[in-house]
Amino acid sequence: MTQERLLETALDQFGRLGFDGASTREIARASGTSMSSITYHFGGKEGLYLACAHHITEQIRLRQAGAIRLAREAPSLGREELLERLLAVIDDVALMMLHEDSAAWSCFIVREQQQPTQAFELLYSGVMEEMLEGVEAAIGRIRPELASREIRALALTLFGQVLVLRAARATVCRALGVARLGEEEGALLRSQIRTNSLAILTGGTQS
Repeated sequence: MTQERLLETALDQFGRLGFDGASTREIARASGTSMSSITYHFGGKEGLYLACAHHITEQIRLRQAGAIRLAREAPSLGREELLERLLAVIDDVALMMLHEDSAAWSCFIVREQQQPTQAFELLYSGVMEEMLEGVEAAIGRIRPELASREIRALALTLFGQVLVLRAARATVCRALGVARLGEEEGALLRSQIRTNSLAILTGGTQS
């Protein structure tokens, strides 16, 4: 469909070039449609940009439903089950960052992290906040001695080690001596992230 082609092309160009650098004329040309289609479907360049943010939000929500459910389910889960669920959530995010589908999203999101616009508000309130709340709810049960601010800092740290897989992809590849991250490298990195996360969540001693 025309809307999907426009979104896919716009995500790539907004991610690489930013809002100001991307051209609606070029987006339309690369999508095989006319500029009037952008106006018809999205109301213009800004509407298309915000639609990209909404699209990213929906795609992440589909892939990270487990993290979003944690806030609701955490109170009814035992500590060991909750620990495994949280480790699984972190691994799911790692898999998403390793998959090529996340490349265009990540460029878009990183730009919004550096220079937030209304699109950042859509991304944060649309999925990031709920994911954080889910992880924080689990951490609060696993590490009840931590204050709320410490819990939030820990949650951000857990996510940070995973986001580097995409946000610093060139450095990761160079450090590992590969041109691209294949299955072997992905498995190595996911294993290390699990080890790191387990140490963080258990205070350095596995129970």
